[in-house]
Amino acid sequence: MTQATQLLRERAPSDTRLVFSVSAAHFVSHYYILLLPPLFEFVRADYGVSYTELGFALLAHGAVSAVLQTPAGFVVDRFGARSLLIAALILGAVAYAIAGLVHSFWVMVAMFGVAGVANSIYHPADYALLSHHVRPERVAKAFSIHTFAGMLGSAVAPGTLILMQSVWGWRVAFVGAATQGLFVAAWLLLQGEESPNMEAPPPENRAHVGWQLLTSPTILVNLVFFLLLALTNAGLQNYSVVALTALYGTSPAAANAALTGFLALTAAGVLLGGYVASRTSRYGLVTATMLVATAAAAALVAGIDLHNLLLIAAMSAAGLFIGVGMPARDMIVRAVTPPGAFGKVFGFVSTGFNIGGMISPVIFGLAMDHGHPQWVFWLAAVFSLLAIFTVVGARRRRA
Repeated sequence: MTQATQLLRERAPSDTRLVFSVSAAHFVSHYYILLLPPLFEFVRADYGVSYTELGFALLAHGAVSAVLQTPAGFVVDRFGARSLLIAALILGAVAYAIAGLVHSFWVMVAMFGVAGVANSIYHPADYALLSHHVRPERVAKAFSIHTFAGMLGSAVAPGTLILMQSVWGWRVAFVGAATQGLFVAAWLLLQGEESPNMEAPPPENRAHVGWQLLTSPTILVNLVFFLLLALTNAGLQNYSVVALTALYGTSPAAANAALTGFLALTAAGVLLGGYVASRTSRYGLVTATMLVATAAAAALVAGIDLHNLLLIAAMSAAGLFIGVGMPARDMIVRAVTPPGAFGKVFGFVSTGFNIGGMISPVIFGLAMDHGHPQWVFWLAAVFSLLAIFTVVGARRRRA
């Protein structure tokens, strides 16, 4: 939390409140993404449905988020990020509260779809607020705190949800999770409007920052970048445990320790990456270097049986490299985005994460099903290297 402490010292109180309020919203959004998986067994037993049927809720959430995230970016830029972020927090909270209180499986599925509408707003609104209201020399640190908060939400969700379930049941766990969104919404609502650090383009120029901008080569390349990064991360995060067990006979305890190291160092790397990105404008070089290092670590795991300690070290290093590159990645996108278009651009390129999340189970699942667990790591390395081509030579001028 060194980055957070330093930002508190360096910035005015209103700016600090904004960064931490937006980061709190990001924490909530990631917490909500993991709301159902830890409670799968309890929800399934209550409704008497299969795991496949339960998957409909996650599918509704993911599909709605993917489809609406770019349009949400347009709405954010048109009507303002702060009010829409507050509305998204309230909408998500109400949806999950209804899912917990109403005893109907299909109502729950529908409410996850509604929550997907709220989820589509978070990234465009968050990045628009940070880009408009944080001084340019502090934006990289703000981005790193924002990303770290999301990871923290993912980390604490399983344990706290299981704890609430064990005491009060899964329905109260849903309602308890919903209160977080209402609390953060109230926090944002009580804050005054911040003055932007840059002005939006005049109305007659807004056509130039619409779909024409999103379909420009510069922005499309960033979309591919986010997609490849999502595939790299999905392979190492979601399939490393089963792949290591099948490939080297690694014990579940050691494989999970390696995954824990990967996740923990990714989070730590994000904060370090915020410091690095705030000290340079060569965001492409920083990101490319981290991608090469990530590919090297993944290839090392794929090609050599490192045994427990070295395996944990290699996976942790891969996580660190991915994390350090994330703030620079965000700054690359910001550098090619004109004022007044942060919502739509970040909403559009972040769709790469949604696409990657939908196709990664097919890619890595096929590798496992065909008896090639080493390809989980080789493919992660390949995707990481391919991502370099999307950042090398990226121009820092605004689009």
